[in-house]
Amino acid sequence: MLSGLAVAVGCVLFLGGFAWGAVLYRPYTVPTDSMSPTVTAGDRVLAQRIDGSEVRRGDVVVFTDARWGGLPMIKRVVGLDGDRVACCDADGRLTVNGTPVPEPYLRSQGWGGKEAASPTGFSATVPDGHLFLLGDQRAGSQDSRVHLQEPGGGSVPRGAVTARLDAVVWPVGGAAVVDRPLSFAALPGGVSEPGPVRTLGWAVLAGAVLVLGGAAYGPLARLGAGRGSGAGRVPGAGRGQDSGRTGPGAAPGARPPGGARDASPDGSSGGARRRLTGEG
Repeated sequence: MLSGLAVAVGCVLFLGGFAWGAVLYRPYTVPTDSMSPTVTAGDRVLAQRIDGSEVRRGDVVVFTDARWGGLPMIKRVVGLDGDRVACCDADGRLTVNGTPVPEPYLRSQGWGGKEAASPTGFSATVPDGHLFLLGDQRAGSQDSRVHLQEPGGGSVPRGAVTARLDAVVWPVGGAAVVDRPLSFAALPGGVSEPGPVRTLGWAVLAGAVLVLGGAAYGPLARLGAGRGSGAGRVPGAGRGQDSGRTGPGAAPGARPPGGARDASPDGSSGGARRRLTGEG
C-alpha cells in the first residue's frame, strides 16, 4: 500500500511539474554572447511567458521587433516608460532619472580604464509604452544604443516582449536561476517577482524520488519478509521420523527404509526374538 501510494504521488508531482512548466515556460537557445556573462551563446534557458505590462527594470526579456531584425532577441530592461536613461556618471555608472544604478552582473568589458557601463556615452528618454534595453556585454551588444536615431529613440514597444528569463538549464555546469538585480529595487516600481521555476524543479525532483523509492520498496519489503520467515528453521525439519537414517547418529528407534525391522540370525524377526527371550 505504501509503495503504491508513493508511486502515485510521485507521478502526480513529476508529470504535473512538467505539465505546469510547459504551460508557464518556453525554452530558448541563446544565439550570441551579447548577454555574457549572465547567459552565453549556446545556453539553453527557460523564459516565463508574460505580458509586456509585467516587465520591470532589471528583467532579462525575450522580444521580437521588426526594426531589430524580426528575430527573437534577449536583452536586459534598464528603462521604462518616461525614464531618462543616461551613461555615464563621474564613476562610469548607468543612471536612471539621475539615480546611479550599480550593475553587478557586468564583468570586465575589455576597453580598459575604469570599466564604465558603456564604452560610449548616451542619453535617451523612453516613450510611453516602451522599454529601453541593453546587453550585459556592453562592448559588443547591438542594443538600444545602436537604434537611438530611430523612431522611439532606440526603445522597444512593451508588446514586443513575449517572455522573461528565469533560469539557465543547459549546460548542467552552468545551470542557475537568473536573479533579479537588487540595484533596481530602490527605483519606483521595484523589481519583478521571481517565477516559480524553483518550485517546479523541486516538484519534479521530489516526484522522481518518490517514484523510484516507491517502485523499489515493494520488492525489497517482500524480499525481507521472505528471509524473515525462513529464520530459525532446522534443516530437515518437517520430514517424517522414519527418514531411513541408520548407523551412528541415527535417532533411537528409527526404522530403516521401507519400515523393515532388523532380522535375527535365524530369520525370525527381532521383535519375536525379544518376546521369546522375555518368556524364558
